[in-house]
Amino acid sequence: MSLSEPATFTRRQGWSIVALLAAAVLAWLVFAVWPDWLDDILISKKAFVSAILNGLTLAGLYFLVASGFTLIFGLMRNVNLAHGSLYLLGAYIGYEVADRTGYWLLGVAAGFVVLAVIGIVLQVVVFRRLEGDDLRQTLVSIGISIVAADLMLAVWSGGTYQITTPLWLDGAVTLPIISTIKSDGSTVFLKYPFYRLVVLFVAVAIGIGLWLAMNKTRIGMMIRAGVDDRAMLSASGVNVHRIFALVFAMGAGLAGLAGVVGGSALSVAPGEDVRYLLTSLVVVIVGGMGSISGAAIGALIIGLAEQLGLVYFPTYGIVLTFVIMVVTLAIRPQGIMGGRR
Repeated sequence: MSLSEPATFTRRQGWSIVALLAAAVLAWLVFAVWPDWLDDILISKKAFVSAILNGLTLAGLYFLVASGFTLIFGLMRNVNLAHGSLYLLGAYIGYEVADRTGYWLLGVAAGFVVLAVIGIVLQVVVFRRLEGDDLRQTLVSIGISIVAADLMLAVWSGGTYQITTPLWLDGAVTLPIISTIKSDGSTVFLKYPFYRLVVLFVAVAIGIGLWLAMNKTRIGMMIRAGVDDRAMLSASGVNVHRIFALVFAMGAGLAGLAGVVGGSALSVAPGEDVRYLLTSLVVVIVGGMGSISGAAIGALIIGLAEQLGLVYFPTYGIVLTFVIMVVTLAIRPQGIMGGRR
């Protein structure tokens, strides 16, 4: 055993203790009845808890987009700067299908399937021909995103669309969180939109499924092996191009799925492609390239920072995400969960 191991173990213990203390403080802030002085400092408990919940649900949406991006960019090293366009196109397709059929779930399925097919076409026709040439991949994908943005603008104009959710997803649920206590002593519990909680649940379920697929299945083992040593995997009889096309399809499909889910919670409009591309880049950089758990952690940090910033630092809230990215690059360039390559 080297002399450095005890120090590393102690450092990890320290971070674990800090994380537990932070979790305990956050739990108290969420579930306890606030004293008046705390309400004065943090505006109100309802504002604080709503910002936390909004951050969590926004993090779920960011993870859905960034998980596809980390599969394509982090694992396969395909610099696909058209990923935001895949998100927006999936949102438009989901809107059209849901609006014409009246079935929201069909819109969700269409957003995933159509974008997965488009992802396969992009991988076979474009990115397979540019393997190992990051600069050309970057320039070509930027060109694709510009053309796609103009085509979507021509088809759907510059209006804002809202994907209608079914009735069983509408409404709010009462959470076991005390919002305030009235003067007569009665307790008011916090209500929160049910659909946003569903988005968070779907993101968690997809995240667990992706992690299990990448770490506990044979296909995940082949994907990781193909990234590290493509020639050896190909020599063992595995069709590497087929594996990579599958990964690209999954990444693009997740972007399309996120587009429908996000368009149902927020809106669908030109410019959203750039926003979610930048967000995916920041999430992957903070969490670590090629790491599903890293994408989840990065999305959680960025989502909470955005929403808390909007409440407490509205003028400079957007700056927080880039400050987090800069600090991460300065302290841990490979990202929180990223490994050195």
